[in-house]
Amino acid sequence: MICCFCYYYYSFRTMKLQIFTVDAFTDQPFSGNPAAVVPLLEPLEEQTLQNLASELNLSETAYVSPIGGDTESWVTSSQFTLRWFTPTNEVPLCGHATLATAHTLFNCLGNRNNRLEFKTMSGVLVARKESSNIVLDFPENPPEPLTAEQTTDLDVLVKGVVNNLLVDTVLLSHTTKKLLVKLHSSCTRKDLESLKPDTASLLSLHNGSLVKGIIVTLSGGLQGEMSEDSQLYHCISRYFAPWNGIPEDPVTGSAHTVLGPFWSKELGMTRLRCRQCSPRGGDLIVSVRGDGRVDLAGKATTVIQGHISI
Repeated sequence: MICCFCYYYYSFRTMKLQIFTVDAFTDQPFSGNPAAVVPLLEPLEEQTLQNLASELNLSETAYVSPIGGDTESWVTSSQFTLRWFTPTNEVPLCGHATLATAHTLFNCLGNRNNRLEFKTMSGVLVARKESSNIVLDFPENPPEPLTAEQTTDLDVLVKGVVNNLLVDTVLLSHTTKKLLVKLHSSCTRKDLESLKPDTASLLSLHNGSLVKGIIVTLSGGLQGEMSEDSQLYHCISRYFAPWNGIPEDPVTGSAHTVLGPFWSKELGMTRLRCRQCSPRGGDLIVSVRGDGRVDLAGKATTVIQGHISI
């Protein structure tokens, strides 16, 4: 008899792995940010992990394994290893794929815990259930002012993203290599949504040594505390990361580890309602805790589940 949680089937030379595609930071299919989640009980070769992520061609593929467990660990364990791969390379942190992984464990694999720990390249990350949301406990990555030399070197890159829009502030998160570009208050959400940077041009303007992704952000118009029926946000943003093989990421948890501390300081608030207004779009609630960590809260929905043969 084959256990329902056994994800490895060998037939001749083929291995079949169970796979889930989850839209993160949304409760509606075909919006938010899709990630593939692949549960593994045994390690795969590094090149196989990358080849599979390239084949799936989503912004991230997450590989999750229980620590020291067996097939029952999908239900009982609260500790897992987690890695994230883009179509071109492994990345040290990914918010939406972590949310997708927690959603898969809670809702597809029947994990009984309310709190999960993931051992990752960025340390131990915690996901917990909170009402209808999943909350991720991530390190904050506050952006810092550029040096004069960096300002000169990156000016052409900033212009390559925002075109003729006026820019108020440019900062850099060194830990994530994310450049934060705050547009001038005269700019609108329509201006932000109309941006169409050319991927090849961005790659030609910078080699990725200092910057791996660009956050373009603007106030969302919400100045006070959150209201459930409000259509406004404390901040809105888009994120472009061609240096990681992602022309535009639909909704980016790791970008909000940079945006959270920035907008918290700008607005004097610790709990922020955020919208990433890519064509797919998605919502997050970011809580800046003051201890070097941020909580990222959002929803997710399973769109596809099946098997992949390798």
